[in-house]
Amino acid sequence: MAGRGTGPDFVEALARGLDVLTCFDAHRPEMTLADVASATGLARPTARRLLLTLEELGYVRTNEARFALTPRVLRLGAAYAASLGLWDMARPHLEALVARTGESSSMTQLDGSDVVYVARVAVPKIIALRVDIGTRFPAVPTSQGKVLLAALDPDARAAALAEPTRSGLPQPEHDPDALEAELRTVRARGWALADEELARGIRSIAVPVRDGDGVVRAAMNVTVHAAETSVETLTGEYLPWLMQTASDVAADWALWQARPQVGG
Repeated sequence: MAGRGTGPDFVEALARGLDVLTCFDAHRPEMTLADVASATGLARPTARRLLLTLEELGYVRTNEARFALTPRVLRLGAAYAASLGLWDMARPHLEALVARTGESSSMTQLDGSDVVYVARVAVPKIIALRVDIGTRFPAVPTSQGKVLLAALDPDARAAALAEPTRSGLPQPEHDPDALEAELRTVRARGWALADEELARGIRSIAVPVRDGDGVVRAAMNVTVHAAETSVETLTGEYLPWLMQTASDVAADWALWQARPQVGG
């Protein structure tokens, strides 16, 4: 647990909530209620109330009595992430890719059945949908969502797809068998295409971004106007550059993970 304050304005409930958020880490990405209570030193009823509150606020999700953080937690560390972390590592690579293609590029992570944008370099072109850091879209009709869903095991994928979208867009309908077949193809070839599936006129291609352990942590894409750029250009010209960029980000990520840890 975090060190406790002694001032008259110290809010113990807030401190306990932060204890719950910070007890999750790379070694414990999912925890049961008992795990959280043990890690934080809180009574189980208190830990449960805090977890359910954080779930209602969108910072925690639950699946079969196991809890995990959601990408919304990134908002709490936005200032820090601006100077260190995924965005800081990805930015120069995304900027180089955008300079080469003349098209926008983004990175997303999966949150339930949605993708959440965590990094983006855009070009001044009019597109049908506004995209900013934190924007959510249903995963199924996006190239990045297909990549991220394909990286999950069947149970995790089913659980993700069972969650309702929180993007504000209609829940996308899909044929489960057709989607599974498409995701098998995505896993086999290492990239995904979305051709005007999310919105008319938007075409994109995406690849996975892996950490130092080879785990898919994010997806990276190039987005174009369908009327301006063909599928052949996307797959033949932009895809090799995109794959190299994702590899470069993964290499930097591996170095960041391997940095010496300072004990305290």
